[in-house]
Formats: sequence, structure tokens, C-alpha cells
Amino acid sequence: MVVRAHSSAAGALALLSEPDIVFKQHALKALNQLVPQFWAEISEHIALIESLYEFEELPKEVRDIAALLASKVYYYLGEYEEALSFALGAGNAFQAEARTYDAKEYVETVVSKAIDRYIHLRSDEASSGSKIEARLQFIIEAIFQRCIDEGEYKQAIGIALESRRLDIISQIYELTNDVSLLCYAMEIVLDTGFSLSYRDQILKHLSPLFPPPSQSNSTHMLALVRLHVTLNNPSTTVSLLSSLVPKEKLVAYQFAFDLVEGGARDFLEGVRKDLPQGKDETKEIFEKLRNILGGEETVKLYLEFLKRNNKVDMLILKHSRDALEPRSSIYHSALMLQNAFMHAGTTSDVFLRENLEWLGMATNWAKFSTAASLGVIHKGYFQQGMNILGPYLPQTGTESQIQGAAYSEGGALYALGMINAYGGGQTVDYLRESLRNSQNEVVQHGAALGLGIAGMGSRSTDAYDDLKETLFSDSAVAGEAAGYAMGLIMLGSASQARADEMITYARETQHEKIIRGVAMGLAFVFYGRQEEADDTIRLLLAEKDPILRYGGVYTLALAYAGTSNNDAVRRMLHIAVSDTSDDVRRAAVISLAFLLFKSPGQVPRIVQLLSESYNPHVRCGATLALGIACAGTGMQDAVQILEPMTKDGVDFVRQGAFIALGMILVQQSESSSPSMASTRALYAKVTSDKHEDPMARLGAALGQGFIDAGGRNVTISLQSRAGTRNTSAIVGMTLFCQFWYWYPLAHCACLAFEPTAMIGLNEDLKVPKFDFVSNARPSLFAYPAPATPPKKETAAKMVTAVLSTTAKVKAREKKKAAADHESMDTDEKAEVRKDADVEMKTEEAAPPSRRKAESTSEKLANFSRVTPVQLGYVSFPPDGRYRPVRPVTSNVLHPKASKGAHSQTTKKGLASERYAGGGGILILVDEHPDEEAEFIELQPPAPPADAPSASGVPNGNANVADRPLHIAVDSNSAEADPPEPFEYPFDS
Repeated sequence: MVVRAHSSAAGALALLSEPDIVFKQHALKALNQLVPQFWAEISEHIALIESLYEFEELPKEVRDIAALLASKVYYYLGEYEEALSFALGAGNAFQAEARTYDAKEYVETVVSKAIDRYIHLRSDEASSGSKIEARLQFIIEAIFQRCIDEGEYKQAIGIALESRRLDIISQIYELTNDVSLLCYAMEIVLDTGFSLSYRDQILKHLSPLFPPPSQSNSTHMLALVRLHVTLNNPSTTVSLLSSLVPKEKLVAYQFAFDLVEGGARDFLEGVRKDLPQGKDETKEIFEKLRNILGGEETVKLYLEFLKRNNKVDMLILKHSRDALEPRSSIYHSALMLQNAFMHAGTTSDVFLRENLEWLGMATNWAKFSTAASLGVIHKGYFQQGMNILGPYLPQTGTESQIQGAAYSEGGALYALGMINAYGGGQTVDYLRESLRNSQNEVVQHGAALGLGIAGMGSRSTDAYDDLKETLFSDSAVAGEAAGYAMGLIMLGSASQARADEMITYARETQHEKIIRGVAMGLAFVFYGRQEEADDTIRLLLAEKDPILRYGGVYTLALAYAGTSNNDAVRRMLHIAVSDTSDDVRRAAVISLAFLLFKSPGQVPRIVQLLSESYNPHVRCGATLALGIACAGTGMQDAVQILEPMTKDGVDFVRQGAFIALGMILVQQSESSSPSMASTRALYAKVTSDKHEDPMARLGAALGQGFIDAGGRNVTISLQSRAGTRNTSAIVGMTLFCQFWYWYPLAHCACLAFEPTAMIGLNEDLKVPKFDFVSNARPSLFAYPAPATPPKKETAAKMVTAVLSTTAKVKAREKKKAAADHESMDTDEKAEVRKDADVEMKTEEAAPPSRRKAESTSEKLANFSRVTPVQLGYVSFPPDGRYRPVRPVTSNVLHPKASKGAHSQTTKKGLASERYAGGGGILILVDEHPDEEAEFIELQPPAPPADAPSASGVPNGNANVADRPLHIAVDSNSAEADPPEPFEYPFDS
């Protein structure tokens, strides 16, 4: 017998009005099955169903079914909150429904709404102390238990973090002892929009759960470093380091080096001061830890790496020098910036010394920029900073009377700050004294910028007061730099009193330069402070002055830097399309990069439409946003957006596209990036094209500087290896973006350069000789091939045309002359061809040579360059003498994947570490301590000579392969005169 399909729910609905409870129960059960089909009809009787649920004389089972029926009806009506309320009242009936397959969608929706309500109520409970009803608590506890029983630990951790149930995380870890789950919880907290107070609460809860690292268990060390750097609590870090000494001293050294990579200056200084002095056995260990935390060891090792591996191609610089007109200030600055970036940190200033005449053409601010470029070249060489810049620094107590000397003095002070960007020390005192003693606004400008960079994040009240005094002098040039520097000194302090003081002065002054400097200073004050900056952001974005709104945009960007905060991104996009000022709109688009740099794969998708905007300022902002967020990734999605923009009709859009391409393709090879060769050719073409706009040629020069930055041994990274924000890099890129108004600020991009070095140290912090393996094709991560000089085109000799009649006459004459030589007669006949011109023979093409198969791996030595993507292919030989105390990277790639390495790194969302700077400094365990070890001697780079010497290496410290000499000879030109007589000094 076939069951007839229902055409209406009227019959069951009629039974609800029957007085007998049995009929009511039967009707409710029947209606529960009919709801998906007849929910519209049943909804007309929802009041009756609700009354049955509230009728206390009915058995609980019947009331539960009534509540479940009401919940389903509201679900189909789209009233999810009402559906949840009745589902909570359904009790066991809802639990039984959850086990049926047909109701899966309904149950999942109600459960998700229950979780949302629980999270909301838990947040209110934390603030107002309101209680949560037991029925909702019961459902949530059941959800947690089900997740744990089914092994869905990450899902449970996500709900626990949102609902502030940290006890669940502890329960899961006690059950599994899986450290990766703690790392997962920490990453969720740091990479999503949790408030600062709750974030610190979670980190303090997680910190004791992490097991202390050891040589046998160090996989979570980078996560632990990230936790401590973010928590910024010196006492917690000191207790961890102390627990590692002396048994795990190698791990302690490694932990200290990793802290220096991403830790704030005040945090590192606090850890140094709080470290115990130690006793006989531990005194030396703690002393080494203090030296490491001071940062000088790290800077010294990276400086040596950049010097040893300098691969700058001087032909590129010479090409730019010959193409750019030195008497134009913009072209002079372009070449100085290109040279500074390409030699950043290498201490090789040979290009400057070989082109003194060219440099002498600099005037005024071009001279300032030239002197400042020395700071980029010698960045980190703080031992000799004063000696290198000595000839250019202002003399104590006197004003120079030489015309234009103030510009070189100001630039030298600015350079001194960049050299000491990783620790001011006595330099800060010298810069403060120079700022106070000078009355020249150009010198004050350089001293203020140098003081801000050298004292970044120190929060020194004395330095701040000196800068404030300069600001109040109301000099536009000096005041702008003072505004920037005040923010840098108070970086991340969120001092409301300082902020109010700066806003008040910005409203009073009439100088746009000062307003801009102060507005950007405010952004630095609230760096990383998230919701604590909201009031100031709201105030600045509501200002009528577009320059203050411009500062408000950067305040929002830096306050939420690296958080990918949805509200911040939404506000930026709204400003980018609605503000009345082009400058503010451009800044809003650029600022997306600072919010999203930890998720570079998202940026091309977000910026795609903005890159096609009718407004050229928005398009320009889109180029820099792509460049900064995707820097060093070689991401093809970003390159494909930028390549058409290099042909944009507006010069500054093309400029931004050239710069962004250089940032993205830094340290990419032609094997890993198909756009590499074409981009280099484009730079050479634009730089040498005298009909191209000056701004575009400047952009091409800067892009070339970025693509070969630091002797081709640095990348651009806004985050550290452990995944924390790289403060100096973020500040440097923010200041670089201000080159739109002031070219000398472009030098600050060097603060974002991260050496991609693999440096191994033993327990004595010496550098042993050892090899490790890169399990990828060498060409995939090779240095670019050296450029070849263009061949001079010479006019080829044309073959003289010979008439056929003339050829016949000559042939007859030859025949008569050869009559006596019969042996040659045959040859002569063959040579003469009837009615034919002279035949031109061509050489046969040589058969193509067969390429050798490229090796699938290569050995690299200590102090080698290892690019961020290459880290996944690095391994240490199992039979080797040394092994690192912690893994080189957590993202190990299979050797067979080397062919598609580029596609993997561009298409997949990789961990943040993949985009950070190279292998870094690794402490090594010596497996054969009894054997004698060989060490690499570290020699500090010698200070540059006052003038170029005849024996100077033409390429500085660069180890460029020997190139054949290309000489083009014009055969039609007259021969050169012979040399004059001379005597050779054989005895000398």
C-alpha cells in the first residue's frame, strides 16, 4: 500500500485545539515532520504553539516538542534569534533532533547562533557581570565535549578563545600534550582583531603551558619568541632565560638572538638589566646573553655578511650615471638613492669616490641627500660612524662659512642617525647637542631626523623636549623634521598628553610642512596600540584640514599594523573612494599594505579594482600598496596588476609601478620569476630614455635600487622570522612613503632591509666553517648574471658590386695569365660564372650544444645567502659535524617540489615565516667537540679612504665574476698616435 503524500497540515493543526493531551502530542509530532513542507501554513498558528509550550499543566515532553516546533517555524521564517530561544527551551527534544540527518541544516544554524549568543554574553559578563542561562551553557558545554570527543581540537580552541573560555584550552592541552595546538591558539590571537587587554590575558595564560625549549624539543621556539616579544614583559622572559642556564645555554643563546630580531628596544633593554649576574659557572653565560640582547652581535654579523657577499653590478650604476643628467636635482637624487639602496649595509662607497666630479655638481638639497646616502651605505657600522662622517659633520660651537656646507652637515647628521638605527648610545647625545647648538634650519632638519631614527622607541623625555623646542621655533624646514622625530622618540607610547600637545600645535601653525610632520608623528605615537588609538583616529579623520586627515589615515594604519582588522580595512576602503583630498585617498590605499602585510595573498584581490580607478592618485596608492605588502614574495598576481601600470598615462602612477615591481622582485631569480628579465630591461630602457618624464625615470632608478638592494643580499620584510611585527621596517616604509613630499625621506627605506643570511655560531659565538645543503636547483635561487656592457655598433663593410661584363673581362685576363699553369686552369674556370654577380657566402651555423642536466641540489657554506623561500629546501647533512639547536624553518618543502617552487609560493597561502628575512643567526651543536674546528675570521670593514686610490678595486667589495673585455674597433677610423717616449721605473 502506497502512503499518500500530504497536501496540507490543516488536519494536524486542528488536533492542537483538542482538549485531550494525547491528541495534542500526536499533532505536535506530526507537525514536526511537516514543517519543512508546510511551514508557511503552520506559521499562522504560531501563537497557539507558543501557548502550548508555556502551558505548565502539559507534560514536559509535550512542551519540549512544542518548543522545537516553534523553533523550526521561526527558523524557516528567518527569525534566527527566536528560533534559538525556543530551541533552548526544547531541551531533550532538540538533542534528539540533532541526531537526525534530515535536520542537519536547521541544527547547524541554531548551534551557530547559540555560539554567537554565548560569545556575546561572555563578553558582556566580563564587563558587566551578567549571568548566562543554564540551558545555553548546557548546549555550549555539549558542543565543546563533542569537539574534543571527535578530535576537532582547533574548532574547540577557536570557540573557546572567542567566548573567553581559556580553561578549555588548558583542558585540551592536558589531554593531548600537543604544543602545535598552543601555537595555533597563539597565532589566532595575534593575527586577528582581539583587543589588547584580552590578547595579553590570553598570552599570559598560554605562557606557562608552553614547555621550556631544549635541544631535543625546540620546534616551538619561534612561537615562544613571538609570544614573549608580543607580551613585552621582561620579567617573564628573564625567568625563562634563567631556567635555561646552564644546562641549555645554547638554546638560551638562540632564544636571545631570535628576541633581538623582533623585540622592541625598551623590552630588550629591560631584559638585559633584569638578567642575573650569575655565579662562577653561569657568569660568563649571562654576560654573553647581555651582549647578544644589546643587538651589537647581530649587527656585526650581518655587516660582515653583507660585506663578504656584496654582488653589486657596477655596470648598472654606470649606465644610470651616464643616462641621468647630473645638473638636474631630481636626477642627481635618483642616482644617489639607487646607489645607496644597492650598497646598503655593504660599507662600499667606491662608486661615490670614483665619481667625485659628478657628485660635485650637487647643489642644496641634492647635496643633503648625497651626504645622507652614506648613512644607508654604512648602516650598522656604528663603530666607525663618526670617523666616516667626520669631514662632513658640523664643527663644535661654530657655524661653517662655506657656501652650501649646511646641506652636507645636515645630511651627515641624518646619515649618523641611520648608521646607529639599531642603538643610539652616545650618538643620541651628540645629535641632541647638534640640534641645540645649531641655528641653521637645514642642520636642524638633519639633526632632528637623525635623532628620531637613532632614538626610535626610546621614549626619552629629554630628547622629546629638545625636539619640541625646535618645533616651537616655527621654522617650516626644521619643524617638519621635529614633528617626525617626536613621534619616533615616543613610538608606541600612546601618550595622550603628548598627542594633545601635538594636535594643538598643528591646528595653530600655518606651515603645511609642520602640520604634515606633526600628523605623521601622531601616527608613530599610537603605533601598535589598536583600540587605544580609536579616539585620536576619530578626531583626526573628522578634521577639516586634509593634512590632519592624512595623519589620521596613517594613525589608523600603524595602530592596527599587521592585524588585518576588518573594521580598519573597511574604513580605509571607504576613505579611499570618498574623501575630497587626493592625498588622503592615496594614503588610504597605501595604508592597506600596513594592515595586510601578514596576508600578502589577499592584497592583489583587494587592490585590483582600485588599480583601475579613474583617479590617478588612487592608482598610485594601489601600486605602492602592492609593493609594500607583497615585498620580496615575487607574487605573480601582483606583478600582473603592476605591469600594465608601467604604461599608465600619468607619470607618478608609472613611478609607483616601477618602485613596486622592484620591491616585489627583490631577490627573485629568472628561474623563479618569469617577469625578472623583462623588468630589468624595462628599468634600463626607462632610465636611459631622455624623452621619458623625470618622475618615471626616478621611479625606475629607485626600482632598480630595490631589486638589487644591499648587494643583492637583503629582502624587504615588515615582519620578523618569528612572525612578529618588524618595527623598524614598518617605520622605515612609512617614512619612505613620504618621499612624495620630500625626497630625502626615501633613504629611510633601508630600515626595512633584512639580510637573508645563514650564519652559524658555536657555543663560544665563533663562526665555524661548515656546509649545508639546499635541496633545489641552483638556478632557482642564484644571483642574477652580471650585466654586459652594450656593444658599440660599427658599420659593416659592404661588398663592392661587380658588373657581369667586368667579371667576364677579368676572367679572360686571368685565363691568359694562367695558360702556363695548367694545374690552376680548372680552378679559374670554376671561378668564372656566366652572367652572375659575386656570390656572398655565409658561414654555416654551428650545431646546438647539448645542455648539461642541472643538479638538483647544491652545497652552501656558512655565511651564504639563503632567500626566504629557499629556507624550505635547506637541510643539514645527518653525518655532518654541526646541527642547529632549532629547526631552520617550520615550512619544509619536498625536494621534488623545486621545479614548481615559484607557483607554490605565489598561489598557496604560506605561513608568515616564508616571507620573512632569510635563515638568520643559528646556534650550532657540535657533534664532535673533541676534534679541532676551523673558524672564519671576522674582519671589520676598513673605513673609506679620503680619495679614490689607483689600486682600488673597481667594484668595491663586490665579488663579480671576471668578465671578458668587449672592444669595438671602427675599421674606418684613423689610427691612434703612438705613445710619447717614456722611461719605465724598473727599480721601483
